[in-house]
Amino acid sequence: MAETVHNRIAMLRAERKVSRRELAEALDVHYQTIGYLERGEYSPSLFLALRIAEYFEVSTDVVFSIREFPRIG
Repeated sequence: MAETVHNRIAMLRAERKVSRRELAEALDVHYQTIGYLERGEYSPSLFLALRIAEYFEVSTDVVFSIREFPRIG
C-alpha cells in the first residue's frame, strides 16, 4: 500500500489568493516544496502539516487525508 497523503493546499491557496511563494515564505520553506506537496510528490512532516493548517486557520483534516478528497461541484 502506497503511503500517499492527499491534500487541498492548492485549493486553499486559490481560495485565499496566496501564491506558492507567499505560502512558502510564511512557512519558512522553499517555494518548490509547496509544489511537491500539492502534487503529492512529498508528504509533509507532522510539524509542517500542522503549520500549514494553522496558516489557513483550519483543522489538519480539512487540508490532509489518507483518502482522496471527493470532487467539489
